[in-house]
Amino acid sequence: MPSVMTSHIIPAPVDAVWNMVRRFNGHDQWHPAIAKSQIENGIPEDQIGCVRNWRLSSGEKLREKLLALSDAETTLRYCLIETPIPLYNYVAELRLIPVTLQNHCFVHWSARFQTPKDRAEELVNLVQNGVQRAGIQAIEKEITAHVD
Repeated sequence: MPSVMTSHIIPAPVDAVWNMVRRFNGHDQWHPAIAKSQIENGIPEDQIGCVRNWRLSSGEKLREKLLALSDAETTLRYCLIETPIPLYNYVAELRLIPVTLQNHCFVHWSARFQTPKDRAEELVNLVQNGVQRAGIQAIEKEITAHVD
């Protein structure tokens, strides 16, 4: 089972970054691969079990379920429940940790999943670079544009 992890330090307070990323339905506001997103059935976006239904910029539809959200631990965990990409049993976690000396934010984004063996390298690269790295870079760009 592949496991992917990307981490980075964003030069902004953890609370500022958390206020942006804790919105389970807010990723279309900052992630460059996401065209639009909505939470199904009018459920609040911070309610465990809510499902976000979203489209990639290329048009593919995906659905993800919120498994955990902790303001105290600045962590959210979610799983893919529908995707055209062969990522099976996909569970991801985004965690923020304060870097107190500089008042910065350490971002740790991890995912584990199963995939066809002949596509494992391709899909690990997609998750690490197309999802995690692209997302973290976009978070940093967005948050540092608004933090003094």
